[in-house]
Amino acid sequence: MLPLTPAQTVGPFFAVLVPERGRLALVRDATPGERIVLEGVVRDGIGQPVPDALLEIWQANAAGRCNHPEDPRTNGRDPAFDGFGRVHTDARGRFQIETIKPGSVPGPRGRPQAPHLTVGLFARGLLTRLVTRIYFEDEPWNALDPILAHVAPDRRPTLVAAHRGNGKYGHAIVLQGRRETVFFDV
Repeated sequence: MLPLTPAQTVGPFFAVLVPERGRLALVRDATPGERIVLEGVVRDGIGQPVPDALLEIWQANAAGRCNHPEDPRTNGRDPAFDGFGRVHTDARGRFQIETIKPGSVPGPRGRPQAPHLTVGLFARGLLTRLVTRIYFEDEPWNALDPILAHVAPDRRPTLVAAHRGNGKYGHAIVLQGRRETVFFDV
């Protein structure tokens, strides 16, 4: 009998998948909605930047519709907005996403969810992707979001991007340790 293959971690092969580092534009000139820029950083457990992380972003359009064939609320693909993209962190662990503020989407039992980005994160040393969300500090729907309500109040700030004015938001994703980002088991 042959020995089992030892467990392997993900990466570092992300440069093949996404050659440009640090910046992602999900919007086009024809994309309707409030334009925003999310500036963020990925940090490890001791606060050091993670220079080779890969983030996958999924989000609804400004009307709260997902560009997915199984979303029954859509009449087909939105040619002006895909709602999906990948971005590499740069050498200082930073990323920037130029997008639109998503609309509210239905959640459990049809309850509306606050506008948010869903983020899948891959990095060296992780055996599987991590999944989190990024909400927006100035969004009144946050108080009613059924998913955010399941997160302990003292942990919710790890999911909320700070509003910096002029359509800009700032956010840190912390992989472990003090102020670790909430990750969801999906």
